[in-house]
Amino acid sequence: MISILAFSNAKEEFEKAWQNPDYTQIELEPVDVNGVLEKHYSTSEPLHFTRQMLWDMEAKKAWDPRTYIPHVVRVGKSWGRKTLRNREEYFMRSSQQLAWISDVYGQVLEEVYLSHKDQKVIFLGRAELLSEDSTRVHAGSHQPLFHVEHAVGGIESRPLNLWRIVHLTTGKDHRFMKRFAQMGTSDLLPEFIAIYIEKDLRIKLTHR
Repeated sequence: MISILAFSNAKEEFEKAWQNPDYTQIELEPVDVNGVLEKHYSTSEPLHFTRQMLWDMEAKKAWDPRTYIPHVVRVGKSWGRKTLRNREEYFMRSSQQLAWISDVYGQVLEEVYLSHKDQKVIFLGRAELLSEDSTRVHAGSHQPLFHVEHAVGGIESRPLNLWRIVHLTTGKDHRFMKRFAQMGTSDLLPEFIAIYIEKDLRIKLTHR
């Protein structure tokens, strides 16, 4: 278990894993939030989604995954929040998550690093962490550890939802590649964005 407590170091660890030829790396197509809204949704009142809204959602989801990704996270909690330099934050997170390629739930442990300046979140999967009461907790064995990067791209009036994941496998696992390829073909907004619009912005969505 390594607590590095700096976004730049977390980013370095993520990028090193991203370049590892034995790991399984997947990058989804950027989601043009307003483009999807315009093509596939009706809203209860006019809505033009912004970069700041998208980042607000990412920061809230990072701390509270149970609310924003309920189809994946059954139980979740975060602790140990620290404010770092350069508008960065750090905390730890434990959640019962649905495995990517099976219907099994297991414990996922992550160190979470946010850069409000860069509008990026990096989740580093850990085999064990110290809980709030300083006892050791362990990740489930239902799937390999993984690191995730969530980021906001585009311009303020046309934000893009960016997403990369690297599974710490012992060789390329094409089952993961197939699963995520299916995720990238939907005309639906990602669940967390739809929930943010209805819960936080109080605007009802209807998929057309």
